[in-house]
Order: sequence, then structure tokens, then C-alpha cells
Amino acid sequence: MFSKILIANRGEIALRVIRACKELGIETVAVFSEADRESLHVRFADDEVCIGPPPSRLSYLRVANIIAAAEITGADAIHPGYGFLAESASFAETCAASKIMFIGPTAEQIRLMGDKAAARELAIELGVPVIPGSKGAVEDPQEAMSIAEDIGFPVIIKAAAGGGGKGMRVADDRDGFGQAFQLARNEALAAFGNPTVYVEKFLARPRHVEIQIMGDCSGNVMHVGERDCSIQRRHQKLIEESPSPGIGAKLRQNLGDSAVTLAERIGYVGAGTVEFLVDRDGSYYFMEMNTRIQVEHPVTEMVTNFDLVKEQIRVAAGEPLSLKLYSKQLRGHAIECRVNAEDPFRNFQPDPGTITTYHPPGGPGVRVDTHIYAGYTVPPYYDSLIAKVIVHGRTRDEALSRMNHALDSFIVEGVRTTIPFLQRVIQHQDFVSGDVDTKLLEREPDLLAPAA
Repeated sequence: MFSKILIANRGEIALRVIRACKELGIETVAVFSEADRESLHVRFADDEVCIGPPPSRLSYLRVANIIAAAEITGADAIHPGYGFLAESASFAETCAASKIMFIGPTAEQIRLMGDKAAARELAIELGVPVIPGSKGAVEDPQEAMSIAEDIGFPVIIKAAAGGGGKGMRVADDRDGFGQAFQLARNEALAAFGNPTVYVEKFLARPRHVEIQIMGDCSGNVMHVGERDCSIQRRHQKLIEESPSPGIGAKLRQNLGDSAVTLAERIGYVGAGTVEFLVDRDGSYYFMEMNTRIQVEHPVTEMVTNFDLVKEQIRVAAGEPLSLKLYSKQLRGHAIECRVNAEDPFRNFQPDPGTITTYHPPGGPGVRVDTHIYAGYTVPPYYDSLIAKVIVHGRTRDEALSRMNHALDSFIVEGVRTTIPFLQRVIQHQDFVSGDVDTKLLEREPDLLAPAA
């Protein structure tokens, strides 16, 4: 087992990893930018190193500074969390070259599955269903147009190196395809330094369902059930739950088997998520694989009663998987709401500032993952996520009731938050019934209307 782990991240995920390390008896190192000097992850780590000024490109994305921090503190492993360098193959390679264990998959696995076009080709090879579209990357506009006409409009053009909803454009017909294709390439180049795109059939009202997987260094891979992440805005997940209210036993098994098939094929090590779109007729299609722990991992932890972060650390240290195949014995129902320091009724405009009052919800089955406190200043430089509220109930109805109460009793003052918007969504008749898809917010603009 490792003796000291550096967490190459900030905010609630840094605290989450620190807690897992403490339970395993491992010392921790926090790295922080000048803007995060007063952050709780700095306070609770055993050691800390300032790695640069506030902009992430000068601190949390500065590989040389992070490696130097690990070396001077004697860290023998680095946990990347999510975001920042978590899916950087070159960072994983640098860690290996510096004889520091990267807690995650290998650089080759990150590189393969991080290229969406290559991942799609692998899925096709293995017989995992994929959305009709190009076999791989497409660079020529005329070739792309021909593919779009073959599969039928509407289509979506996606960045091959994409993520977070960037580099994605929908073309409803032939007339709008050329502009959408060029815009997607431009966005992909700006966001990822790679203009490569591919073309897929656009599904009008799909569910977004992902399978949590875990693999060890001995080639063992298993899945730990699914999460429904259909409530989204501009491809950004807002609410997640497990199990999915729209997935039956047979479809759950097929999704899990497909995810394991992909992960086994590449000898995947660590935590990962295989993401699918599920159409209203029950058809499912591989979308992408995220080679890291997810923001929404607590949902799975609540229905399995298993610590995924500790398992990440164990398998990175060479230990075999210790968890069982929990997907057939999920306990109850869990829901997670992401709380951001944003004004949801002004186009989700970020609202950084100092938190003057903070009172988190509590009670049976309620968990809050956060790094904020009264007096904490939310900086303007990073993602605006400030807390995750996760609830567990014996049934979905009980979980919904607990989430309603938790959001109602969650007090954050000094900055605007998305709590009022989240309350509207979980009380909407479609969400209550479980009849959701990724287009719900587009169909229901009243959910985003300012209060009267």
C-alpha cells in the first residue's frame, strides 16, 4: 500500500480522496493555487504545497509543478480526482517516468478511450451497439455530408477528443449541415487542440445511462450497476440516480455486459464509467467511456454501501478487486443533485463570492459532499460546483421525499445557487414519474423561468 498520496485536484473531490486515504491509514498531500489557500482540502491534508497562481493553466494543469510537489513531499502516488489532469495520458506517462503511481488506468487506456472515434471503432469490433454513424473520424465535409444523408437527419457532429458538451453540433437537415460541421470542428480545436470530429444519428429523446466499472491489475473487471444521468443542460449533468427508473432487469444486464466487454478488451484498471444512450424503444447505444472517477460516484456508493475511491486506491496498489458484483443486489434508491454557485434564472451565470451563511441538510439517508463553509469565498476561476446532495431511501418515492426535504433545508447565503431550480426539477411530474430524457429541460422552459 502507498505511504503518501498527493491529490492533484481541489474542492469537494480533493476532500473526498483525503477521507478515503485517512481510512486506509495513508498520509495525504494537498496542492493548491493561491486562490485556494483557505480551502478545506488544504486544512485537512497532512502536507500542502502551493503550485501557482489562480488560473488553472498556471496551477492545477501545470504538470511540472505537481510532480515537483510530489517529489519534495515524498508522495509515492497521485490521485487526479476528476477534471483537470484526470484523463491526461501524458500526465499518467509523466507520473510513471517519475516513478510515482498514477491512481487510474494506464496512459494507453486513457488515450484509446479518450479518443471517442477510436472508442467507437472498438465497440463496433466487439459487437457493442453504437449509434448509426461514421465508422471513425471524418475530416472531409463532403464525406461527412454523405454519411449524414445515409443515416438520415437529424445528425450530431461530435469532437473525437471531446467532453463536457464541447465540440458538439446538431444538424437538422442538409441545409444546416455544412455550418454545423465547421462550427463543431472549430469548437473542438479551441477546446481540445484537435479539430477531428465524427458524425452520429441524433436521438430525439434518449435516456443517458452509465455503467460503473472497476478493474484490477490481474485482468478482473466487473460492473457495479447503472446511474441515470438524463437530467442535463447543454450536455452537463445536473441530477443523477441509481437504479435508473426506466431500466428493466434484462436491459440492465445487457448494459452491464457490454460495459464489461469493452473494459476487459483493454485490460482496464481502476474506476471508469461506460456511457450509453437508451432510446424509448429499449435500444441502447455505446456513447463514450470516462477513464476516471465520476462526479456522481456517491450515487453508486449509496446503493452498494461500497467505497469506490478506496477501491481505486487498493487496485492501483496492486491488490485484487475486493468488491462483489453488486449490480444484482442494489439496496434501495439514491439520487444526487449538484449544487452550483450560479443563478439558474439568468442563464446559469456563475456567482462567485463569500458565503455568509451555511447550513447543510441532515438526517437519515442524507449525505453532503462539499468543501464550503461560512466565510469561504467561492473563487471565479474554476467550475462553480460547491456541493453535492445525495440521498438514499428504501424506495424511489422515499428518496424523492428525502431530496425534497434536504434541498428545502439546505441554506447557503452570500452567493446565488441552483437549489431553487433543482427543487423545481425534482417536483416536476415527469421526474416524479421517472419519465425523463436528456431533452426534458428543453421541452419545459418554465423550469428556467424566474420566480414571479
